[in-house]
Amino acid sequence: MRAAVIQFPGSNCDRDMVVALNAVAGNEKTQLVWHKETSLPEGLDLVAIPGGFSFGDYLRCGAIAARSPIARALVQFAERGGYVLGVCNGFQVLTETGLLPGALMRNANLKYICKPVPLVVQTTDSDFTRAYEAGQTVTVPIAHHDGNYNADAGTLARLNGDDRVAFRYGDNPNGSAEDIAGVLSANRRVLGMMPHPERASEPAHGGTDGAALFKSLAGAMALA
Repeated sequence: MRAAVIQFPGSNCDRDMVVALNAVAGNEKTQLVWHKETSLPEGLDLVAIPGGFSFGDYLRCGAIAARSPIARALVQFAERGGYVLGVCNGFQVLTETGLLPGALMRNANLKYICKPVPLVVQTTDSDFTRAYEAGQTVTVPIAHHDGNYNADAGTLARLNGDDRVAFRYGDNPNGSAEDIAGVLSANRRVLGMMPHPERASEPAHGGTDGAALFKSLAGAMALA
């Protein structure tokens, strides 16, 4: 699996993402791409946007990152059918680019939340989630101040009707509409999620429930 991780000023989970991807990438090594680049490396299968506080979360979380030089190449990559994973701040960036619907707003309790949370796998009909079981509850940590997912009623109806809700919170920590923790694009090749699977991918993390997401992706690439 040939993957790249985009780095922005303020990214703080880029290295964690690289480690998680390299663990399943076989002989391929994940590349880091600085936000000022105007193109992505050739031959990529996946681009990941990590968590953190890109550009200090000024304006809106992810808003400046979505207008960085690399963002245009990211959108073009996704439009060609490439796989894109956005975690936490990466999810915020994906909504700001328009690659995913909705918006991530301030947590309902107006506080930063950092803790493991239960997630319910809503669909296994994606290359991000096939290694799970539908309805399975897993534990993955969150670390965010603006993770409250919101969308209008029509968008929520489409997400539900098209089976595009990937994960829901088992115990909604931030006020997200319909407990939504992660959503898929219409072609099911872009996933945005607030919880951090890369922080639950090896035993030293205290849990490995996030590892299945990366294994699922690697398995899909191996069959491609």
